[in-house]
Amino acid sequence: MHDIVIIGAGPAGLTAAIYARRAGKSVLVLEKETFGGQITYSPKVENYPGFCELSGSELGEKLVEQALHFGAEIELDTAVSIADHGSFKVVKGEYGEYSAKAVIVAAGSRHRQLGLPRENELVGNGVSYCALCDGAFMKGKEVAVIGGGNTALQDAVLLSDICSKVTIIQNLGFCTGEQTLVDKLKAKKNVSFIFNTVVDELVGDDELKAIMLVNTETEKRERFEVNGIFVAIGQVPENAPFESVCELSESGYIVAGETTLTGTNGVFAAGDCRTKNIRQVVTATGDGASAALAACRFVDSL
Repeated sequence: MHDIVIIGAGPAGLTAAIYARRAGKSVLVLEKETFGGQITYSPKVENYPGFCELSGSELGEKLVEQALHFGAEIELDTAVSIADHGSFKVVKGEYGEYSAKAVIVAAGSRHRQLGLPRENELVGNGVSYCALCDGAFMKGKEVAVIGGGNTALQDAVLLSDICSKVTIIQNLGFCTGEQTLVDKLKAKKNVSFIFNTVVDELVGDDELKAIMLVNTETEKRERFEVNGIFVAIGQVPENAPFESVCELSESGYIVAGETTLTGTNGVFAAGDCRTKNIRQVVTATGDGASAALAACRFVDSL
């Protein structure tokens, strides 16, 4: 029986582990894939306080090292469900079951990908899913934003102030984001739109050189030269295993505010897996601290 089981070893989960251990609580962190979370795929991080520059993998390693230094246990296992037994919870994994007085869900979310060959290989070498994180690396270059929703349009606004040319590629005949954003982008000389078009192929060996576009109406296929693409076609939360103890929004995120409280006593949600406006590594770590302190208070009340 641990005091707290944390699901997810990303910035939110590891920060929660650090705070909970410093509060004297026994902590087990379960991670299904990558210790350090999605940030480990970022080749360069320049917006994390205290570091002018470091790679995402370095940041992830430092967080893991710090959690282990303070005595957190970390196991590689995929959580498939949470059972609420009142005074304690049971997290069922693929390889075992883990009992705890409180649970922090910090499972994160993943960027929806294009699903193209070599997409993962080119991440950080012309393919990005975060304009705020990686836009500065494309300064003065020609880029494309894939998507037409608010996130894509906001990314395009940001990139238009950095890049020489920004092309928005949308699979529909119109943008689904706010009209004010569309109007703002149409007024910019270095921004253009391509509608009814999808990306069919990524071209380049060690780095992206171009993309192949297919018009969904004419089926015409053509090469489009570009230095980088920013994919903004949505996020995919993976919270289905926790819906028995956590209310999920229409988009699949755990309904929880800044307090990180869910509808179940003793179950908390932190980081990208919960409903929130900004999903950045610093907001994830802030969530982790809030969730840990709330979970510690809950454990102390038992």
